[in-house]
Amino acid sequence: MEKIVLDTNILIEILKGNRTIINQLELLNTDFYISSITVMELYYGALNKVELFQLKKFISLFHVIEINENISTISTELIFEYAKSHNLAIPDSLIASTAISLNSKLFTLNLKDFRYIDGLILIK
Repeated sequence: MEKIVLDTNILIEILKGNRTIINQLELLNTDFYISSITVMELYYGALNKVELFQLKKFISLFHVIEINENISTISTELIFEYAKSHNLAIPDSLIASTAISLNSKLFTLNLKDFRYIDGLILIK
């Protein structure tokens, strides 16, 4: 079964009840993965403790991939290659590296942040 890594913005759209995104995900009918960086970004953006606990329950619906040596190595290479030329941010490099390490596609709404990365397949 195909694996798909979801970017943080996709999870935010799900939480907002965006039917277009939710319908797209239902059509994909696959396993969904998220980076531990995405978890951190969601927790960081929580407004209060109640929202934090709601997010924790929501995140449990996905396979969370922790940063490991392989992801870190790929991310470091991406930062070397793209940080100065394309302003690649560290969180985005780690999310992209997660998808690359799993040989999976990345579903994001911020195509401009990822489209230039060699070896990364994006869902449009």
